[in-house]
Amino acid sequence: MTTTATFSRYADLPALIGLMEGDDKHDAASHSTLDVLWVLYDRVLDVTPHTVEDPARDRFLLSKGHGPAAFYAVLAAKGFLDVPTLRRWTTFDSPLGHHPDRVLVPGVEIGSGSLGHGMPLGLGMALGLRAQGIRRADGTAPRVVVLVGDGELDEGSNHETIAAAGRLGVDNLTVVVIDNASASHGWPGGVGRRFEIEGWWVREVSGRDHEALHEAFTPARTGGPSVVVARVRNGS
Repeated sequence: MTTTATFSRYADLPALIGLMEGDDKHDAASHSTLDVLWVLYDRVLDVTPHTVEDPARDRFLLSKGHGPAAFYAVLAAKGFLDVPTLRRWTTFDSPLGHHPDRVLVPGVEIGSGSLGHGMPLGLGMALGLRAQGIRRADGTAPRVVVLVGDGELDEGSNHETIAAAGRLGVDNLTVVVIDNASASHGWPGGVGRRFEIEGWWVREVSGRDHEALHEAFTPARTGGPSVVVARVRNGS
């Protein structure tokens, strides 16, 4: 798939999202992920429209799949989707649904939307890559990055994954938590503390600060999983 250079910049993302008309875009959920998605696809992930089938590609899993408009816009800006496809989103015979579908959308790794599935699937992928001995050109294992919402961490499947990944030392797994204070109960000490006590490497940054996000996503391998808590609150 290709897109035009006219729509290849971060500044073009609002216009791309605007092509997807309708009342069910979950605008707030989508907008909260926009900057994280852009930094990942623009500066961090080793995956392109030409390498979506390469076993050594990085994998991105949008567990927060009920607001995919920003994800679709970034995929279009990076050439995974043709821009005109955005205009047909959620229409009959369109590949772009209210939840992303890995079978229909190039570059999508999982069908998501049911909260609590992305992180366990990401752990399984990371362990699978490790077991197969798949390596990138620099000798490291392909990276698996999972984006979740802070409210999604209420799901028991995620508690189990946080504990298991820390104990297994899965250093090619990164979770990014969009923290907009939407969790029902929260955690003593904050979201980052929930991961830290299980042995994760933790960074907490503004979810709108591209340089801080880039720095948080590119640490040296630490021998265990990492989490980036991206704070997006009160329109910040």
